[in-house]
Amino acid sequence: MSDAPRRELAEKIAGEVALSDDPGGTLRKWRTDFDVTQTELANELDVSSSVISDYESGRRESPGIALIRRVVFALLDIDQRRGGNRIRQYARVLSAGFESDVVRDLQEYSASIPIERVYDAIDAEELVSGDFDTVTGHTIINSIAAIRRLSSDDFFRLYGQSTSRALVFTNITRGESPLVALRVVNPTPNAVILHGLDREELWDHAPDLARVDGFSLALTNMDVDKLSDNLRSLCR
Repeated sequence: MSDAPRRELAEKIAGEVALSDDPGGTLRKWRTDFDVTQTELANELDVSSSVISDYESGRRESPGIALIRRVVFALLDIDQRRGGNRIRQYARVLSAGFESDVVRDLQEYSASIPIERVYDAIDAEELVSGDFDTVTGHTIINSIAAIRRLSSDDFFRLYGQSTSRALVFTNITRGESPLVALRVVNPTPNAVILHGLDREELWDHAPDLARVDGFSLALTNMDVDKLSDNLRSLCR
């Protein structure tokens, strides 16, 4: 694995923590994103778990640069010993030309996976059945950031290596903006999953657009971190 993604990710995490109004909360966010317990991190740093808990809860003064650096390297070292999944995920997003606050994850599968299996993994409710019943990858996208910052060409790059994939949009209000944006991209994905919406909140015309363009449309309210982890598990 190249050192560049690890170095850039380290700089990103350290910068977010150092500039955060709630550095302890930001440390906690990154620790949980790496799926590292307070005990595991404490052992890596050779401190007690209560020290980590105190920093994350704000009971201790904000961590200085030296401690932030140690925590960041500890998280990355733990990830590398586990196989480097989080670092590789970040590298994939970078290589596709996206910022990680726009695209949370971009994965290719080693074989086609039934869409139904994807939906089962993330407790998704299918509203419209599409023309295809399998996918070969997924992309998790921050809808608001994507609409504000991506061109139509950028939207096409969300497909990664294949359009035979599921696009998962987070930060949704009604689902109108991403579905309209997809209309200018040809071809369309095999599945679109809108996160954080109930059926009654969905834009009225969303199912009609899905039927016209031939993609499966589904909704899920699973916690986005768990959703991301469950989708990654499909790659193993």
